[in-house]
Amino acid sequence: MKTSKYLLITVLTVSLFSGSCKKDFLNTQPLDQFSEDAVWSDPVLAQSFVNGIYKRLWPSLIHWYMWDASFVDESTGWYCFNEFQNSLITADGIPCWEGQTWIDYYLTIRACNVFMENYNRLPADQATKDFLKGQVHFMRAFNYQTMADLYGGVPLIKSAYTLTDSFQVPRNTYAETVDFIVADCDSAAMLLPEVQTADNNGMPTKGAALALKSRALLHAASDLHSNPPLLSGFSNPELLGYTSGDRTARWQAAKDAAKAVIDLNLYHLYKASPGVGEDITQNLVDRYLSKSNEEDIWVRFFVGKSYENYANRASGPNGYYGFAHNTPTGDLVDSYEMLDGTKFDWNNPAHAAEPYKNRDPRLSADIHYEGEKWRKRSSDVLSLDPEGVIQIGDKEVWRNGQKELVYGLDGKGSPIKGYIGTHTGYYLRKFMDPAYDADIAAQETPWRYFRYAEILLNMAEACIELHQDDEARTYLNMIRRRAGMPDITETGTALRDRYRQERRIELSFEEHRFYDVRRWMIAPDVYKPISGVSILYKLNPDHTTATVPTITSSIVQNRSWQDKIYFFPILRDEMNKNSKLIQNPGY
Repeated sequence: MKTSKYLLITVLTVSLFSGSCKKDFLNTQPLDQFSEDAVWSDPVLAQSFVNGIYKRLWPSLIHWYMWDASFVDESTGWYCFNEFQNSLITADGIPCWEGQTWIDYYLTIRACNVFMENYNRLPADQATKDFLKGQVHFMRAFNYQTMADLYGGVPLIKSAYTLTDSFQVPRNTYAETVDFIVADCDSAAMLLPEVQTADNNGMPTKGAALALKSRALLHAASDLHSNPPLLSGFSNPELLGYTSGDRTARWQAAKDAAKAVIDLNLYHLYKASPGVGEDITQNLVDRYLSKSNEEDIWVRFFVGKSYENYANRASGPNGYYGFAHNTPTGDLVDSYEMLDGTKFDWNNPAHAAEPYKNRDPRLSADIHYEGEKWRKRSSDVLSLDPEGVIQIGDKEVWRNGQKELVYGLDGKGSPIKGYIGTHTGYYLRKFMDPAYDADIAAQETPWRYFRYAEILLNMAEACIELHQDDEARTYLNMIRRRAGMPDITETGTALRDRYRQERRIELSFEEHRFYDVRRWMIAPDVYKPISGVSILYKLNPDHTTATVPTITSSIVQNRSWQDKIYFFPILRDEMNKNSKLIQNPGY
């Protein structure tokens, strides 16, 4: 969505009153807003109202502090580094959570419901009304889907409450919540065009609605929501998942939903078949930095002057005036395979000596690591690094007859924002546009809510759970070939493990892992102490400094798991407002 789509309805000219006050002054129409009657009598104002709903969708100010990735094993950051403890998540608050909250979602849902109650008043043809209605069906489903992932079943509010209405509403079951999301997706798919063009580019399409349905049904079929075996003694398991029904049918529905997107034949992997000698890493970088490509299903656009996308400052290297808010963990980096498809292993001397050599090309596309050439430094730092090379490691040097330590430009202790350097020895490269100086400008890199690779992965997962291994490998290997990686050949449980690994890498930092870990119920294995690397260029016996660093892996942050965190708590303020709400287990 272009930034102009997000502007609130405002009046740009203001009349100045002078002279005596008029008797009807108190009845004067406010000059900074439009009346309800005005909005629903003008299709242009109605579209502006809908645009205001877009502005509320996460991410509204993209990724300043803690991403969802930093609440799982993908990243951590100096902000809240010492506060990340699941035990601190209670009904009184979720420390460091920068995502939207219960009230944020319902404010957006209310705006959707206001539209649904008024759009028929518009003096417009049915096609115009349907176009607007399709967008709102989609956005309401999008909000409820995220709520279902975080909380389970939630109250399904279908009308815009007023101050005189009763707010005592119980939670719907998880099954009812999913059914409502699917119904909204189906309605949106029927009303939205297959392609949005010109000023409408960035609005949801039929494909976006079907992609959201695919995600919703995939999550619904997963372990977490199938006869939910969470904390014993919880008396309302229907709020968290299915307590009856055919799980195979749910996996089939998930497969059918992904197939519906594929069958549109509108989307394709970006540079799906790299040629011999082609720079695959650059292809993968361009996949994210391009303003649009054939893989995009639903994308949010940004204009630098709006300062909505400051991900380059929030999570970039401190030596480039970034703030290191979300830095990749060593655990994530270690999970990128060797180029031949085997696992990376610190216990292998060859791997440990050159840990970033002959790895999956997605590693170089996604992660900044020691010695990687990136972009030109800002003018005040250029003399310290004319080449634009990531320098996280420290160097031992011989000066004035003694050994001294020189800190890397991008490491802790750096002369440039050294107090906020990475704790893990890595920085995020994915989404970071080298054309923008983080100290000066916000970037314009789009945020991709849905892209085709996710749909292929959804399809592969459903096939695996339906024991259709051959078909699953077909979709998985399409993604791996694009990345220059060898085909997967496993079957059964081993195939499921390879699939989950592939999804972790392909969708890293795209805010999937947080939910995948939960729906697969693998959190006890994931929430463990996380690793990083220390990087040192040692002093040689002849007092010269080694040109090849010694890189060692170590634990940098303790983490643990409690089963209650499979779902977020409903905050106490909300519980106090609505006596019919049932709290999630453990809170």
